[in-house]
Amino acid sequence: MSDAAPVPTSSVLMAAWTHIATKCADQNKAFLECKRNDQNPEKCLAAGDEVSGCVLSVLKDLNVKCGPELNAYAKCMDYYGNHLDSCRAEQKKFEGACSL
Repeated sequence: MSDAAPVPTSSVLMAAWTHIATKCADQNKAFLECKRNDQNPEKCLAAGDEVSGCVLSVLKDLNVKCGPELNAYAKCMDYYGNHLDSCRAEQKKFEGACSL
């Protein structure tokens, strides 16, 4: 299995959202706090880079640990327009292979 992150399309991000939300919570919180305190986008670039880096790290990790399950779930989400109810079987396999 490749250790590269999958291309972060909307379906990949939707499939991995619980992992991203859990593992990148601190970076997201810091970014949102920065945005709340300063409306100048330039001031929060570093915090935004931290969020992006965390997301890519999570995707790489998931790709190594359970790439086939993540890809199957993401493909289903892509096919069904990110409609979660249509991909419950793939979601269950992904969560079984890569639990939080």
